[in-house]
Amino acid sequence: MVDSRPTDEGAVIRRRRECMDCGKRFTTYEKIEQMPIFVIKKDGRREAFESRKIMSGLLRACEKRPVGIEDMEKLVENIEKSIYNSLEKEITSQAIGEMVMDRLKALDQVAYVRFASVYRQFKDINTFMEELNKLLDEK
Repeated sequence: MVDSRPTDEGAVIRRRRECMDCGKRFTTYEKIEQMPIFVIKKDGRREAFESRKIMSGLLRACEKRPVGIEDMEKLVENIEKSIYNSLEKEITSQAIGEMVMDRLKALDQVAYVRFASVYRQFKDINTFMEELNKLLDEK
């Protein structure tokens, strides 16, 4: 091995190697294999965790809002790290939704209300107003 350095914030290790026989150099990438995490849905179904689903929800909530894609990617990465660092093999969709809302509230309050209205399935204007009042009370 000639050189070794972390990339992707330490998630991947890049190693520069040299063949002992012919002297040619090549690069390998080593990534830590993560245990699969399953999401327990409201109806009891279990499915594999996919961070792209969080990003999809964020893209809809942040549509036409001054939230950069980098900020959304950081939010998703932060949630993904939290989930994997918990060392749990299963997590509820409700817990993921709460994590998204907690972080989205600090990022953009309008996007937060949009996300919450879908996630919490607001049934009428009163439910919507209750959430807005909670947001105003926190200020």
